Amino acid sequence: MPSRGNTKRKPEDTWVAVERYIDALQIPSDPALEAAREASRAAGLPDIAVSPSQGKFLYLLARIRGARNILEIGTLGGYSTIWLARAVPSGGRVITLEAEAKHCEVARANIARAGLAPVVDLRLGNALEVLPEIAAEGQEAFDFVFLDADKENNGPYFEWALRLSRPGCVIVIDNVIRDGEVADAGSKDSRVQGIRRLNEMIAAEPRVTATTLQTVGGKGYDGFTLALVLG
Repeated sequence: MPSRGNTKRKPEDTWVAVERYIDALQIPSDPALEAAREASRAAGLPDIAVSPSQGKFLYLLARIRGARNILEIGTLGGYSTIWLARAVPSGGRVITLEAEAKHCEVARANIARAGLAPVVDLRLGNALEVLPEIAAEGQEAFDFVFLDADKENNGPYFEWALRLSRPGCVIVIDNVIRDGEVADAGSKDSRVQGIRRLNEMIAAEPRVTATTLQTVGGKGYDGFTLALVLG
């Protein structure tokens, strides 16, 4: 057989090609979402928001759950917030927490441009300080939670998610594979160790059942954990 030389694709190239192919078929052009990504880039925010396919995945999960009350920890530029806010029915709400004032400013503008300001309660502050305030307000329990903030505090965030949720709540945690490093017990990365602590908490928690899905694409090799609150 004739040699193919160096034309063989790298796995990463294949991941991106497949992602682009699927996105082109399943995720139509969306001016509000595209403007949110562009505004975030222009403002110098880190390029760590969920991808379009991951955003739609969150949207579909929330729709399937019938979520009316959503909590998001880690707003960044509001890209995932827009997806989640579009999933709630009339009268629904999304409370999203962001620690960085600049990120909060960009997100607020992106959310308003998308016409979702009435649906989204964007709160600036350290999540571990804001979450007790939410608990003290006595608001209706959450039925969907998305954790996408600093990985070192995933454990405390998960504990708060349980405290503020109702049975049947879906908890989704992003960036839990870290290019496969999560399997390395000796990792020196504090983010990896935060995820490993979270995994141990979930495994020992009788109130939830969970699984983790590995993902590949333009954002590299990572994954989501999905947990269902049983009671």
